[in-house]
Amino acid sequence: MQLYNKLSAKERETLIDEAGEDRLTLSFYAYAKIGNPHLFRNHLFIAWDQMDVLGRIYVAHEGINAQLSVPAKRFEEFKKFIDNIYFLEGVRLNIAIEHDAKAFLKLKVKVRDKIVADGLNDSTFDVTNKGVHVDALKFNDLISDPNTVLVDMRNHYESEIGHFQGAIKPDVDTFRDSLPIIENDLKDYKEDKNLVMYCTGGIRCEKASAYYKHKGFKNVYQLEGGIIEYARQVEKQKLENKFIGKNFVFDHRRAEQISGDVIANCHQCGKACDTHVNCANEACHLLFIQCEECAEKMNNCCSTDCMEIAALPYEEQKALRKGKGNSNKIFKKGRSEVLKYKS
Repeated sequence: MQLYNKLSAKERETLIDEAGEDRLTLSFYAYAKIGNPHLFRNHLFIAWDQMDVLGRIYVAHEGINAQLSVPAKRFEEFKKFIDNIYFLEGVRLNIAIEHDAKAFLKLKVKVRDKIVADGLNDSTFDVTNKGVHVDALKFNDLISDPNTVLVDMRNHYESEIGHFQGAIKPDVDTFRDSLPIIENDLKDYKEDKNLVMYCTGGIRCEKASAYYKHKGFKNVYQLEGGIIEYARQVEKQKLENKFIGKNFVFDHRRAEQISGDVIANCHQCGKACDTHVNCANEACHLLFIQCEECAEKMNNCCSTDCMEIAALPYEEQKALRKGKGNSNKIFKKGRSEVLKYKS
């Protein structure tokens, strides 16, 4: 019985091209108490592999976080399977605004300690005691209220290319970094301010809303379904769109256009640009913003050093990496001294 992906990304890409079928990009999450995450993980992989589902899924004792690509013709089958799992029945499926058949090229279902790493070790913290969910209309009303503090629960490289007007945007690399910073910065507002949060699809806000309630904040709200669902509701209901720029997403698309505004800059020349790329030097792989002109000039690299390495034959590049650990830059997002115009 197959329990792990056996095809390479290139092999899967070829199969997708040959099939020529539409695929839906979607995500969902649920906080729940899962007794045996490993058994649940295997159950999901077996079923989804048979449905030709691709994506990145994390399972933990605290729940599930899934980002997927599903064949359009098998969506109803997929939905029925989800609804037959007691804590996933009727779960919100955040279907992408823009679809790409190659958004994901493998099915990866992994067991983690937590579905959202938070750095917390507090047995009294109940992640299910969440804040109030609000839709796009209520969200717009709340953030127009001078008694509201709006917080972006995403990381710096996400908010750099798009965010809600007037939001506090912590300059952090990870979700766990943001929790204590926001708590300290807003400690004087626990009793009398509306604390309103948003993120990509809702999963980080839900944990954050429970955390800040746990820390004594009285009026805690989160944007239900995150930016993805907000954009859908704004379009459907013809509401005022208060999000400017792009929504960063964690698949091969890297972003969805929400408004026509370009609010970021190329990290190499400073020109208006909001296109994230990874450095072509596989030993670097730095995520940064690069315009088309710089991509051509720098051969899709972040620095001249990386250009020299990327220009070498593949076997020579491989030999240089042999026996060495990954560069620290692989795990950094737009933070490098070689990027003159980084945010």
